[in-house]
Order: sequence, then structure tokens, then C-alpha cells
Amino acid sequence: MERSIIFAGFGGQGILFAGHVLAQGAMDEGAEVLWIPSYGPEMRGGTASCTVIIGDEPIGSPIVDHPDAAVVFNPPSLAKFGPIVMPGGVLVVNDSLIEAVSGRDDVDEVRVRCTQLAQEAGDDRLINVVALGALVARAPLVRPESIRAALREIVGRKRPEALEIDLRAFDLGLASASQAPSAPAAQAATWSDVGAAR
Repeated sequence: MERSIIFAGFGGQGILFAGHVLAQGAMDEGAEVLWIPSYGPEMRGGTASCTVIIGDEPIGSPIVDHPDAAVVFNPPSLAKFGPIVMPGGVLVVNDSLIEAVSGRDDVDEVRVRCTQLAQEAGDDRLINVVALGALVARAPLVRPESIRAALREIVGRKRPEALEIDLRAFDLGLASASQAPSAPAAQAATWSDVGAAR
């Protein structure tokens, strides 16, 4: 079975990093993984997205028309990717920057105050790590401890002084999404049904 996830927002919001950490966590669990970055001509301020595909056997194609989950950090990303998430999938929305809702009643739309939680963790730039925590809480892609281990490996190697803040941001996102209600929630399908629909 394969699961596909798209992270999307402005360049500079840590989109590619969030995908990298998720991919590393999945690889550490022995999964087959593809990580595919995509960004506009401006790394910071332009649009950016990345796709992560996680499978239990070799992945046949990098093309994703309907992701199982999307994490969107700005309004254009919600407009672009919100409509194409698979029914029964998960849509994590950065509630700090996006006022609009997807209008979908067949996905688990969870809204997370990414900026406020990142500030609470100690660095308001870590909205990506907060959102990653929210994703892992709502979509059983990898175990939370695998993401923590990936953060220790990636952040701990390059910026060890920042590791504890990253871990705190992840845990705050995880806790926030674990407690948040679905909006208005996928009545027609559930996350466990998504892979079966392929």
C-alpha cells in the first residue's frame, strides 16, 4: 500500500524540510520512500511544495494526482491542493495564516495555530514542524518516535542547539491535532479506507 502526502506553502516556510523529516522517519521504519521537491524561481517568498510517497513495496510512479493527505501553509496552497485530497484523507491547515475553509465534508480537515504553537515552542519559524506533528497525529503514516528520531538525526547533526525547540514544536503540533475536532469530518470515508480506494 502507498500513501502520498503533499506539503505546500511559501518558500521559506520550511516546506521541503518537513517533507524531508517525514521521509527520513518512514525510511527509518523500513518503508520505501520518494521525496520530490518542487519550488518556483524564488526560494524564499515564491511558492514551494514537496511530495512524499511512502510504500511497503517499491514505488512505481512519482506522479500524485490525489494525495492521501495535504499540509497547506498559505491560502493559494489550500486553493490548489485542498480540492484534490482523496475522500477520507487528511487536510492540515495553517490556521494562523489561512482564514478560508476547504468546503470539503469528506476529508478530515484539521486546523492548527501553527505560528502561535511555534512561538510557544520557542521559535516562530517552526510552523513546519508544528504542522508535521499535526499530520502524524491524524494520519498514521509513521510513529511519532520515528519523527523525533529523524529530527535528532537531521537537526541534531546540523544545529544541535536547536534540537530541543524542534522536538517541542513537534510535540505541541501532535498534541494540538490529537485534541482538535474534525471539521466537519469525513463521514463518507475514513483514513483506513483511503488506500483501499486506489
